[in-house]
Amino acid sequence: MKTILYSCLLFVTFGVAAQENSSLSIGFESNAQYYMDDAKTGDFTLDNPFRANSYLKLDYTFQNFYAGVQVESYEPNALLNYSSNLDKTNLGLYFVGYKTATLDITAGSFYEQFGSGLLLRSWEDRQLGVNNALVGGRVQYSPTNDIRLTALYGKQRVGFQLSEGTVLGFNSDFELSPLFNLKNSTLATGFSYVGRKEKIAPTDLDYAPMTNAFSGRLDYSTGNLYTNIEYVHKDVDLITKRQEENAKKGGALQVNVGYAKKGLGIDATFRRMENMRFYSSRDAAGNAYNENTINYLPALTKQHDYLLTNIYVYQAQPQVSFQHEMLMKAGEIGGQLDVFFKVKKKTFLGGKYGAKIAINGSYWAGLKGDYDFENFEYATDFMGFGEKYYSDISFELRKKWSKKWQGIFYYLSQSYNKLYIEETIGAVNAQVAVSEVTYKMGRGKSLRFEAQHLWTKDDKKNWAGATVEFNLNSKLGFYLNDIYNYGNNSETKRIHYYNVGSSYTLGAHRFALNYGRQRGGLLCVGGVCRYVPESTGVSANILMSF
Repeated sequence: MKTILYSCLLFVTFGVAAQENSSLSIGFESNAQYYMDDAKTGDFTLDNPFRANSYLKLDYTFQNFYAGVQVESYEPNALLNYSSNLDKTNLGLYFVGYKTATLDITAGSFYEQFGSGLLLRSWEDRQLGVNNALVGGRVQYSPTNDIRLTALYGKQRVGFQLSEGTVLGFNSDFELSPLFNLKNSTLATGFSYVGRKEKIAPTDLDYAPMTNAFSGRLDYSTGNLYTNIEYVHKDVDLITKRQEENAKKGGALQVNVGYAKKGLGIDATFRRMENMRFYSSRDAAGNAYNENTINYLPALTKQHDYLLTNIYVYQAQPQVSFQHEMLMKAGEIGGQLDVFFKVKKKTFLGGKYGAKIAINGSYWAGLKGDYDFENFEYATDFMGFGEKYYSDISFELRKKWSKKWQGIFYYLSQSYNKLYIEETIGAVNAQVAVSEVTYKMGRGKSLRFEAQHLWTKDDKKNWAGATVEFNLNSKLGFYLNDIYNYGNNSETKRIHYYNVGSSYTLGAHRFALNYGRQRGGLLCVGGVCRYVPESTGVSANILMSF
């Protein structure tokens, strides 16, 4: 601990001393909670009811050089259901680098993404407990404005340790429009390679330590139209060291097309994935904390903003899983369609101020094919749709009635197959309706009301919810919300998950305080999820930037 503090002190001292042509930025974030016993959500039975995740980030630049560190503290313990690898206080990130107009060299910790992330993406999301930064070296070289090359080598961060396997990669991006003299359109392509090398002991199965994966992509746009295509191939991958039958090839195809002009936007995405989990350490396969994950495979569905629309959340299913004869899968196939348009003013629906309408729909299924449970074998149809996993359709209307009043109406219909998504039992068909009204009172004051209802005859049955939010000004706000599972067959599980809190913003600093209950289930950010248990307590958030 002393070494860490001395390193940070030296870092800050050096940054202050070298002020000319230099800059120092400091960021601090702390998320703390005191867990309480609750007859409804259950007593807190673990050690240390007070827990906190805290991060101190320092970034320094001097002319063409840059450096940074991130100190992380999980004291006395991390918040509930974060990986046990996040423990105590230590250096989470550390890096130095040199950057010019054509060359960027980094040594230490770094984040990177190839293409859409289907092949490789390292990133941080503190809310999910994800930080799979690579620790090693990276070189980016751009000999011209139309060419960008990247090479990297390193191990992934796993808590404060490093992965067993090593990741190496190469990426190339080419802007082809000047080459073909395209004036009113753009054309670009890219090629990537990622290798995962992990030694397999002689006593284990006789497989090569290296797993190779490749991808190619093409982007084209002209006028109001755009499209991009990406294909990934992964060689035979021994997912775990102890299961020879799990050694299969993998692949993914993603196609995105869209049309956009003033007042209208249409975007459609199709994706097929087969055996596309890719870990820097094979034994990490299927872990609950997204650790050792090399690639980025979010669920391609609408990301909802409301509490009840996030109860039945789809998670991408790229993995091979043979649980029993009625539950065999090798990936997923499907897509989503997003349509947005503005309703003109002085029309029946638009009225004086116009209106905005958004429609979204998605459908996801397993890969159709022949599955042999006894021999753990399968042969899939490339474009075949198998068992339905999930579907939804949503409608959103945003309408301003006057200078002071505006509102949102939102409707969602979902079909959620728990057997194939959660590998449990059951299926859910649910509908959710949300009505939201905001009243602007002037001088930064506003009052927002929100009412929600979820209908279903399945699972935990009906829910109701409401939110009241009052903003005194642009800096200070208060809120109260509650969702209630009033339709649950078990009276003891008819719980009010209420929360009351406030937040205050001062420049680049934000402070928030909350008391209430956390509903157990999936917490999702950007299509990636982690499970959170039910709990009750007081939580505080501090976010500061200098």
